[in-house]
Amino acid sequence: HVQLVESGGGSVQAGGSLTLSCVAHEDLYRGYCMGWFRQAPGKQREAVAVIYTGARRPFYFDDMEDRFHISQDNAKDTIYLEITNLKLDDTAMYYCAAGPSFVCSSGSWGFASNYHDWSQGTQVTVS
Repeated sequence: HVQLVESGGGSVQAGGSLTLSCVAHEDLYRGYCMGWFRQAPGKQREAVAVIYTGARRPFYFDDMEDRFHISQDNAKDTIYLEITNLKLDDTAMYYCAAGPSFVCSSGSWGFASNYHDWSQGTQVTVS
């Protein structure tokens, strides 16, 4: 299992930017499918973006690549989610998740049930 510690949430004005960080107490070069999900009140948890850390290959849900950017820093064992041009609908609890590497290439990376480790979550509120 991978211990995940997340940070970077907060309150932001619409149109602003925010970067979330997730430290994985594990060597990212070993290859995991790691990513970001979010859950708004009354809604299901949805995928935002994931990355296969062994090759730094990102995957984005729907059209989220326009405003969301996932990246990793192996030296810090950290993945990031940069969100630009924040919208009111981006308000949600954001979670970092880790799963086995094959999840990223399986076509089912958008399903939360495929990830075995989760961060505590960080709230992003856009006003």
